[in-house]
Amino acid sequence: MSRIGTKCVQAGYEPQNGQPRQIPIIQSTTFKYDSSEEMGRLFDLEASGYFYSRLQNPTCDHVAARICALEGGSAAMLTSSGQSANFFAIFNICQAGDHILCSSALYGGTYNLFNVTMRRMGIDFTFISPDCTDEELYGAFRPNTKAFFGETISNPSLQVLDIERFAKAAHSNGVPLIIDNTFPTPVNCRPIEWGADIVVHSTTKYMDGHSSTVGGAIVDAGKFDWNANAEKFSGLTTPDESYHGLIYTERFGLEGAFITKCTAQLMRDFGCCASAQSAYIVGLGIETLHLRMAQHCKNALAAAQLLSEHEKVAWVNYPELADNKCYDLAQKYLPNGSCGVVSFGLKGGREAAERFMAELKLAIIATHVADAHSCVLHPANATHRQLSENELIKAGVPSDLIRISLGIEDTEDIKEDILCALESV
Repeated sequence: MSRIGTKCVQAGYEPQNGQPRQIPIIQSTTFKYDSSEEMGRLFDLEASGYFYSRLQNPTCDHVAARICALEGGSAAMLTSSGQSANFFAIFNICQAGDHILCSSALYGGTYNLFNVTMRRMGIDFTFISPDCTDEELYGAFRPNTKAFFGETISNPSLQVLDIERFAKAAHSNGVPLIIDNTFPTPVNCRPIEWGADIVVHSTTKYMDGHSSTVGGAIVDAGKFDWNANAEKFSGLTTPDESYHGLIYTERFGLEGAFITKCTAQLMRDFGCCASAQSAYIVGLGIETLHLRMAQHCKNALAAAQLLSEHEKVAWVNYPELADNKCYDLAQKYLPNGSCGVVSFGLKGGREAAERFMAELKLAIIATHVADAHSCVLHPANATHRQLSENELIKAGVPSDLIRISLGIEDTEDIKEDILCALESV
C-alpha cells in the first residue's frame, strides 16, 4: 500500500471481520476499566489505551494515523485547529527565554500567534525572508534557537520554501525544521522526504475540503536526534516530574517522544483536542483528497493563465507559471501540482478588487481557502488586517492582493465567471 491514493482511502484503519467499513465515531469522554490499577498504568504512561478523550480518542487516533501514513512520519496527533497545531509544535520544545527562527512568508494568523501572543509568553521570534542569503540565514541562528518554522507554500503569498536548504541550515545548528504543509497536502509534497522533522496541517483546509469542520494535525518524522543536543531539548531528554520522572526519549524513543509529550503534557494542560465528530469528517474528506487536489490544481493553473493574459490584471502569482520566481522550486518540490490558490492584483488597485469580487457568481467572498467551493478574499482587509503596510510587504501580501481559491467546479465555468467579473472593473 505504497501509493498515495490508496493511503488516502485505507491508511490508519483496517476493519476486521464484521466491523464497520468507515472509521467509527467514538463519541465518549470516558472509557471503563475493571481496576484502578489498570487506570493508574495509563496515567503513568506505562500502558497504551484510552481513559479520557481530552488526551486520546480512538476516532482521532485512526485519522491521525492516516495523516501520518500520508506524510511518511512515525507518529501523529490531531488538534482542535491548525493554530493549535502550530502552537503545540513550537511550545513542545521551547519555553520562556528561547528563540524560534521563521520564514517571514507566513499566514497572517500564524504570524500574529508567534509575533504577539507567544512573545508574551517570553519566546522570541525572528522572521527572515525565504529568499535570504546563506550569510543572513546562518547568521540568524542563536545559541537559544530551538527550531526553524516555515510553510511549504505560504498563504497567501504563495512563496515556495526551499525545504532542503532550510533543513540543512536547521540541522547544522542542531535544531529541527518544522513545516506547515497545509497548501500542497502530502498528495503534492511530503516535506519529510526533503529533510523536515515536524509537519503541521490545518486539516480545516484541503483535508476536510468541504468547509465542515476546523482542525489541525502534527506529524513527527521520528528522525530528529533530540539526544544529540540534550541540554537544548531538556523537556524531552530530562525527567518530567508531572509523570514521576519519566524521560520521553528513553521511554518512547526518537520515533514517539515528541508526539507523546505533546499529547500527554500539552494536550493535558491546554485541552485543544479534536472532537471525534470532527476527526470523522476529516477522515472522510481525506478519502477523496488525491482526486480533489488534481482538480483544484487544474482549475488554479487555468485561472492563473487566464489572469496573466488579461489587460486589466497588473500581476499574477502562481508557482506553476513559467515566469514565476518560485517556478524552479515548484518543479522540484511540487512536480504534480502545487495548490488551488492564486494571488493577483488588478490595475485599478483596491477599488477594482472590491468591484471584481462583488461581481463573481461562482466564487463566494469568504475567509477560507481549499474548499470544494471557490472562494475569494482581500487579505489586507481580512486575514492580514492586523499587519502594518511594512509587515504586509515583508509577508509578501501587498495591499492590492486578491486571493482566489479555486474549487472543484467545472474549469470552463470558473474561467467564464472570472472573465465576466473582470468586465465590470
